[in-house]
Amino acid sequence: MSSEWNDPRPMSPHLQVWRWHGAMLSSILHRASAIICYVALTIVSLGIVGMMLTGGIPLARLIFSPLGAIGLFVFLFAFMFMALAQLRHAVWNRGELFDPELNNKLSYGMIVLALILAAVLTYVGVAS
Repeated sequence: MSSEWNDPRPMSPHLQVWRWHGAMLSSILHRASAIICYVALTIVSLGIVGMMLTGGIPLARLIFSPLGAIGLFVFLFAFMFMALAQLRHAVWNRGELFDPELNNKLSYGMIVLALILAAVLTYVGVAS
């Protein structure tokens, strides 16, 4: 079969063929957000177990440092983005919003909204 293939382009979609667009970025961020959420929730769970065993917050100085605020922001962004992506999937399951141009705009909007929500919640968490 490969001897019959005379098209110089790859047989399957590839990064050299596809140009970046919002839905592609959203799909990649959705997968990365899932990984971040699993790791963060594992760390929180271990922290709760540590609190039960020691009576204090493990690594309290790290948690309440600027590095801890950055970690909180990353976790909140991943969580907010996952929530928005799941909402979009619920709409897709109804058979709506499949137009590629609208979907790309929605993807960029989800990213921006997740960034804003994460920034506000991080500020509220750090300021209190």
